Amino acid sequence: MPEPADTSASNSSKASLTKVLGVLDRTAEHIEEFILGGSVLFLSGLLIVHVLGRQIFGTGVTGQVELTRMSMVIMTFAGLGYGVRKARHISMSAFYDQLRGKPRKLLLMFIHIVTGALMFYLAWHAWDYVSAIQDRGRRSSALQIPLWIPYMAAPVGFALAGIQYWLTVARNLISKDTYRSFSEKERYDEVPNNPSI
Repeated sequence: MPEPADTSASNSSKASLTKVLGVLDRTAEHIEEFILGGSVLFLSGLLIVHVLGRQIFGTGVTGQVELTRMSMVIMTFAGLGYGVRKARHISMSAFYDQLRGKPRKLLLMFIHIVTGALMFYLAWHAWDYVSAIQDRGRRSSALQIPLWIPYMAAPVGFALAGIQYWLTVARNLISKDTYRSFSEKERYDEVPNNPSI
């Protein structure tokens, strides 16, 4: 039996929207992976060179402590969106776990809408902070690196996290299943009622 025209058009528009959102998700993922991967490789190389320099030549890399701190700041904030994408962010779920079906999905979407808005709000304030640092011309003490450069990771990381939260909401709106992130389905079902446990 052929599907009504309205149903096939609705399915087509949902598929198109899912595809567009998927492209946005993958683009953000590539940005996050590039920043995280580059930071980890840079930090690993820096520490290896520093230790070898100290052991072989008796002197390490100048400004190693500053560069390590900057790398940690970048990794922390760039990892925000990546953690949300993989549904590995912290969640307080005592009330959420008691719900089932549509109420559970609605609560998840509400939480993601509010948390996404909070991430964008923090990105805005982080941008103000980075702009103030840039206007004042603040630099690191040893290497004289402008501090706004590593601190840009904060507004970028918050914005990427906000995008991921809202992508999850969009995914839940167009899907019958419940998603904890754009690509991660809800995997936490009811606890088995096993008296032997």
